Amino acid sequence: MPYEISVDTGGTFTDAVVSDESGRFWIGKAPSTPERIADGIRDALAAAAAPLGLEVAGLLARTSLLVYGTTAATNAVVTGERARTALLVTEGFEDILVFREGGKHNAHDFATPYPEPYLPRRHTFGVRERLNAEGGVERPLDEAHLREVIAVLQRGRFEAIAVCLLFSVVDPTHERRVGRLLGELLPGVPVTLSHALLPILREFRRASAAAINASLCPRMARHLAGMERDLRALGYRGAILVSTSGGACMEVPQLVDQPIHLVKSGPAMAPVAAREYGAREGERCNLIVCDAGGTTFDVGLVRDGALVRTRETWLGPRWLGHLVSLSSIDVRSVGAGGGSIAWLDDGGLLRVGPHSAGADPGPACYGRGGTAATVTDAAVVAGYLLPERFLAGRMPLDPERARTAVGVVAAGLGRSAPEAAAAILHVAGETMLAAVLDVTVAEGLDPRECTLVAGGGAAGLTVVDLAREIGCARVLLPRTASALSACGMQFADVAIEHGAGVFTSSAHFARERVEQALASLARDLEAIAVRLETGALRRSIDFVVEARYAGQVWELEVPVPRTTLDPSALAALVEAFHGVHERVFSVRDDASAVEFLAWRARLTVHLEHRRPRPADPAGTAPPRPFVVRAAYFPAVGEVETPFFAGPSLAAGDRVAGPAVVAEPTTTVVLPPGAAATLSAHGCYLIDTGARR
Repeated sequence: MPYEISVDTGGTFTDAVVSDESGRFWIGKAPSTPERIADGIRDALAAAAAPLGLEVAGLLARTSLLVYGTTAATNAVVTGERARTALLVTEGFEDILVFREGGKHNAHDFATPYPEPYLPRRHTFGVRERLNAEGGVERPLDEAHLREVIAVLQRGRFEAIAVCLLFSVVDPTHERRVGRLLGELLPGVPVTLSHALLPILREFRRASAAAINASLCPRMARHLAGMERDLRALGYRGAILVSTSGGACMEVPQLVDQPIHLVKSGPAMAPVAAREYGAREGERCNLIVCDAGGTTFDVGLVRDGALVRTRETWLGPRWLGHLVSLSSIDVRSVGAGGGSIAWLDDGGLLRVGPHSAGADPGPACYGRGGTAATVTDAAVVAGYLLPERFLAGRMPLDPERARTAVGVVAAGLGRSAPEAAAAILHVAGETMLAAVLDVTVAEGLDPRECTLVAGGGAAGLTVVDLAREIGCARVLLPRTASALSACGMQFADVAIEHGAGVFTSSAHFARERVEQALASLARDLEAIAVRLETGALRRSIDFVVEARYAGQVWELEVPVPRTTLDPSALAALVEAFHGVHERVFSVRDDASAVEFLAWRARLTVHLEHRRPRPADPAGTAPPRPFVVRAAYFPAVGEVETPFFAGPSLAAGDRVAGPAVVAEPTTTVVLPPGAAATLSAHGCYLIDTGARR
């Protein structure tokens, strides 16, 4: 029986999901091993293979497809552990990464230091050339000077180079020539050309994307090569795909050249899984997707059945971090995972995160040297986690270490240990709440009209309280919630996006240029589809354009109905933009011209996904707990709480709070007033008690 595997290597845990031909899932979790990722992957695969009666080698020998996701690219950008990279720009524009793109949270905040550029200013070099906005040559490319610059790069031992020349999206001739000379004089050094990576007019965004991509090339080439080599050494011979930030998959060779697509590749898959699970349960409303892992809490949306995308992904705080302007699933991350550390500030106020204990040493209860109290330690002290059953008993927790760590916080607060534990969970929940409001209320969406989909190993600890805070009456928590992102990879397709920067306006529409650009994009993607040998699979090419009203600064993405844009099709496109603008900003301006900046085509190869048959309903006997223990709930204090074994529950079984459902890799806490029913599709449908 051929299996399919998806692996998500996070900051704390590595998740593995194995599916068979009937669509059944087996979940394996193991602590991540940053120093050698293959060890964490092997341990997670071993945990998933055990119920199948297989060793890792036997499982891999029977596997036809493996999809891999990683946080390595994101970590490299955030921590600065990236290649020594140079940026070549048009002479006179060397400060483009320094000046950045304007914006700050508080216009009157003069205490926050100005952010450092992604690359040091001394690593930016000017190239003598100049194009104007129409593509005319104002100054020819000075190749003699360029050779001198390349000699400096050679002496500087740069490992990667990014090139972003002024208006290269209008005419890339100069940028291509620079790329060819770099290839000749610096063989083996990866070069990123901005017009090929991100063909948009915005100079800073092109330069930022090119710099980030180039800086990741050497590290991620080694990472991906090592991953593939280690998997082959374990006995795997099937196809390997890698998940991307766009909620899809790509082949390894493509990502070696464009590793920027790996940024947030894991979290982007949680909304993909949520959309699938929501459709199975008949959820027709909007979905708020919350993925609480060991290091971060990630929030995304499924709106009207579609994944919400963005071209403004910030690595780090908005305005202060680094901007990735490629199309990606809109996922916001905050430091509120299971490993987030609780601490008291100088004023004695309790804080949680953003620092995390990670996988090593991990929370205090792991017994690996960690001493700081974390969200996981608080859950142990509150009585929500059974130490002897953590990760199905494969990783027992040390409750005494957890109580000692939480006791330090309790002493500072003047509270008992259970009260301090509840406070830690509450403060972590407040951080999560702010992230949820940022993707809902701030985007014009009422969270009370949504269903919350919970994922991540720590999601079930606070999800009901979070849902009550935002007014969600219903929570959907899959049995596979602890590996939600890895599950999303099981439902992902192969997708590749190309773009063309053709600026025009609805008042004076350059129909011929636009149609030529769209036709060229379609031809390129069709050629890629042929190379991928996708003839037996269904494929589609969709077109979108970034548009705005004349004089606006920010663009909105609008679907392009067809590639022949006659007057009627143009009118429909303009009307579609008015509709999107009204939905986002609650205003439309029919009298204003619409400007179109960047046109994009997305090739999607639709893979054959496996979906299980719904389970038969349970009998009439109510479920019975396997143990009753004391647990602390702020509303009622410490009460005797029944614990139910998740695998023993059948479709239709209902559990009312206060109660805890212990799945092998996640825990569902039901406070008083909440109740959960297990659906035929293996999801806990939780009535939070909130009323819309």
